[in-house]
Amino acid sequence: MAATTAQPPSPLPPAGEVIEVENSEPGSPDAGSRSSGSGRSSSEYSGWVYHLGVNSIGHEYCHLRFLVIRGKCVAMYKRDPHDNPGLEPIRKGFVSHTLVVEEVGRKKVNHGDVYVLRLYSRLDQTKKGEIACATPGEAQKWTEAFEQAKQQAEYDLTRGANWNRLQSENEFNLDGHRPRVRRGLGKLVRIGKGIRIFEDIANSKGGKGILLKSIGVVGANPDTVFEMVLSRDKHKRHEWDMLISDLELVETIDGYCDVVYGTYEPKYLNWWKSKKDFVFSRQWFRGQDGAYNILQSPASHKQKPPRHGYERTHINPTTWEIKRLNTSESTPKCIVTRMVEISPCFWDRWRRRTSSNFERSIPFALLSQVAGLREYFAANPAITPDLPSTVVKSKVSESLIIQSELEYSEPNDEFYDALVRGESFEGDSDDDDDDDDVTTPKAGKVKLKNVSWAIAGLAMKRTKASLERSELVTNSIPIAIDSSHFHGTVRQAKSEDDPNSWSSPGGEKFMIRGKTYLTDYAKIAGGDPLLKLIAVDWFKVNERFDSVALHPKSLVQSEAAKKIPFILVVNLQVPAKPNYNLVMYYAAEKPVNKDSLLGRFIDGTDAFRDARFKLIPSIVEGYWMVKRAVGTRACLLGKAVTCNYLRQDNFLEIDVDIGSSSVARSIIGLVLGYVTSIVVDLAILVEAKEEKELPEYILGTVRLNRVNPEGAVAI
Repeated sequence: MAATTAQPPSPLPPAGEVIEVENSEPGSPDAGSRSSGSGRSSSEYSGWVYHLGVNSIGHEYCHLRFLVIRGKCVAMYKRDPHDNPGLEPIRKGFVSHTLVVEEVGRKKVNHGDVYVLRLYSRLDQTKKGEIACATPGEAQKWTEAFEQAKQQAEYDLTRGANWNRLQSENEFNLDGHRPRVRRGLGKLVRIGKGIRIFEDIANSKGGKGILLKSIGVVGANPDTVFEMVLSRDKHKRHEWDMLISDLELVETIDGYCDVVYGTYEPKYLNWWKSKKDFVFSRQWFRGQDGAYNILQSPASHKQKPPRHGYERTHINPTTWEIKRLNTSESTPKCIVTRMVEISPCFWDRWRRRTSSNFERSIPFALLSQVAGLREYFAANPAITPDLPSTVVKSKVSESLIIQSELEYSEPNDEFYDALVRGESFEGDSDDDDDDDDVTTPKAGKVKLKNVSWAIAGLAMKRTKASLERSELVTNSIPIAIDSSHFHGTVRQAKSEDDPNSWSSPGGEKFMIRGKTYLTDYAKIAGGDPLLKLIAVDWFKVNERFDSVALHPKSLVQSEAAKKIPFILVVNLQVPAKPNYNLVMYYAAEKPVNKDSLLGRFIDGTDAFRDARFKLIPSIVEGYWMVKRAVGTRACLLGKAVTCNYLRQDNFLEIDVDIGSSSVARSIIGLVLGYVTSIVVDLAILVEAKEEKELPEYILGTVRLNRVNPEGAVAI
């Protein structure tokens, strides 16, 4: 198939084109090569990226390059090879099964922001390099493309390919010798009403801050909206943000967090006698489903002390949630949610009408930013990110590609219309478009629809008996597992309010894939877990603690544990000072059926395990911003962080290195700040990707009730 991409004008090319190729074997990475025969199919991924690095004299460079991945072969060009037949790549090689792709996050290069991917070999970290993309969405697509190439390398190994031949293949290396550059770095050019307000009744019952949120449908893709929200460009912000005047970057913490300084727009807040400024921190995350979360909290910084002529104020804690809206229309749309925390006394004063109009308050201006974005993109429908882009179209079967999760559900909040008494804000109007977003029950209460829950009862879920018949050896005698024989460092809860304890809740609150998921994406409520949680350990260590099950004092090494047919050990390695290990032990009463999904997971390859091991979190109680950061989205852990597997005797241990991901480190850092007041539920499962594997089932659950870091045991 020939490419149709035009020659890129300087300095920025148009979007790349993906060529679909059916190959029996990975051929040369050169564009246009083909190979024949029957065998495994592969797809070609191509597009423009930035190649970041340091040359031989120590100068940093950022070069625009055209990258092609075909099978496990990678090639880098100065120009699009589809438009330049015979063009030789400047770099080429093969992706190894030891490749690690790490999302570093957002980075400023000259006058532009890019999203960086770091590539290195797990066995030889001298083979490393970085590429950058214009948007997080493009970075996600390239991550998936490299993951598929890695699976091709893994497939060659399992097929019995000669190890010496595989070792002799040149691995793709981005960190090679660069020619001497006498010129400086080139400038990186980057081009690139109907809102309802709701009040969280559940949160107000707790006596803490009142939560308000505004929701609107914005006519743009999530990447574009995300860039606009984070933009500090004063001219762009003035077109949709009536509150903030100037924003200045104070410090970049990492690729997912920074600190900014800003001032309020004096035209809007003209009743104030003094100018006001503020400092706040921003954290952002991109989920595996492509949705964005941005957390904004008031902060202080030594580089920005109180300014003469300005009154320092604290901006309200807020969040942005930006989620793609799947419609049949060609124009991209997304749902944008803005949440703001305000003090109860302010909200009560406004509702009693004894204070200033809410329409002229800072919280209202923050909530109205959603309306501003909606009107801005409606008035500028031609705005699209004119940046290097990749369109991924593949004929490879789903079992060979780690698909992005489409699973999304909101935390269990009770948001209702804040104007239930019939009041309306000045200028407020309802558009017909919004009828699809909310449903209006009696008494004026407006509650969001949740399609997943509505259709959950239409699909059948597995019973515990049928689940055991398919996953365990049915003709074996079950082993009676007595929890009193196993003692972890965290005690089992005696009641629901027992702090620093664990329990094993049912799976009814977790939404998992139903029998018909592959055709209609219908989900069902989870049932009873297949495995029994027998103990939980909470350790603190100076260095990363792997292979917990092999420790002489581990309960897996006890005589009682050795009689259990199978034990699953999940070791969550939490980066902190000191580091923590949260270890959960799940037991099966019967041997595992080796032909079942669980059996194939236990004895499968690391690539298969990475593609299937899934965790679903849920913050039952805790600070609302932690709830929004953690969410309830299912996460393929092997795709998000590094997972190491240890299969021996009667157990499988999964060591989950949370510190291997900058995003995960940021989220866990936020969670640790509130961990003593948090009740969190976790469900683990093996993802079902084929019809015969559906419906999904839950392997095990755990509820952690206000775990105290001080209670961790040194080991």
